[in-house]
Amino acid sequence: MAGLEELGWDDFFATAFAALGDPTLAPARVTADYGTSFLVESTQGARDARLGSALQQAGQRVAVGDWVAVRDQPDAAQICEVLPRRSAVRRKGPAAGAGQQVLAANVDLVLIASALGTDFNPRRIERLLTVAFQSNAAPVVVLTKADLEEVAPHESQVAEIAPGVPIVAVSALRGEGIEEVRAQIDPGKTAVLVGSSGVGKSTLINRLLGVELLRTREVHRRGEGRHTTSHRQLIKLPGGGMIIDTPGLREIQLWAGEDALGQVFSDIEALAQDCRFTDCRHQQEPECAVNAALRDGRLDPSRLMNYRKLQRELRAIAVRADARLRIEERRKWRLIHRSAQRRVGEKRGWE
Repeated sequence: MAGLEELGWDDFFATAFAALGDPTLAPARVTADYGTSFLVESTQGARDARLGSALQQAGQRVAVGDWVAVRDQPDAAQICEVLPRRSAVRRKGPAAGAGQQVLAANVDLVLIASALGTDFNPRRIERLLTVAFQSNAAPVVVLTKADLEEVAPHESQVAEIAPGVPIVAVSALRGEGIEEVRAQIDPGKTAVLVGSSGVGKSTLINRLLGVELLRTREVHRRGEGRHTTSHRQLIKLPGGGMIIDTPGLREIQLWAGEDALGQVFSDIEALAQDCRFTDCRHQQEPECAVNAALRDGRLDPSRLMNYRKLQRELRAIAVRADARLRIEERRKWRLIHRSAQRRVGEKRGWE
């Protein structure tokens, strides 16, 4: 469909849309989330949209980057269906007891922004790498504010914890590294920019655009800043490609997907293969290869500590999800049993 390809439309979404079989619907992509309403873009341009009543009743959630099927209405487009996602950046919802929250859908790249200076934190980068690998998108680490400190030592630290992951150092003030970031985002592809508050995400996007589209605040002399993005939005870049801006994340709690740890902490899992016991917990067990690496300095203790922390988070999520499934299964069979008893009672009444 002419005009949709530049928004990321391809055969995957075309097949899913065709399966709906409803000629009154049109495809569109969600480009902004305002909480109770959305902005969608299609061949007809951008317009406001709201969830249809059926989706609201079903508790359907829509994320920036989603492809949706809309029906035209006088005041706003009505979102009637959400097409299957190819990828999604998820986290545990910030509210107590909340389930998953999708930060961005159908992304090809996760740009992990980490500023040099006081914000630089390898353990936070490991967490965001785990989120990226869970999403089914490819990570790229972007070291922002490269004018504050020497870049090489930080690049070396990132290379150690993220072997094979591209690393780009940028200085939005001096314009350095901007073209290298732009080169990562091919036409028709979507990137999402994640990172803590004040790392310079809005400034970086403004540089990529060549215009001051997003509001920024002055950077403190220590390199600290404040993030001013209040909602997620998808922005088209000059020359093709798109980027989703997200509000600053003070903490991003993981969602399900323990397999991603093997990609982020492949060195630890490779060491574990040499432990004497296959169920080694890497505590006080004899001939533990992980502890041996700690003793001789091959493994950073804080890296192992973070690995264990993320592992506990993911296992706790899996346990809670399993418990919910068991509760739902028991509820389903109670309803089936009551329905059967009711039918038996009705049958006896007829007799």
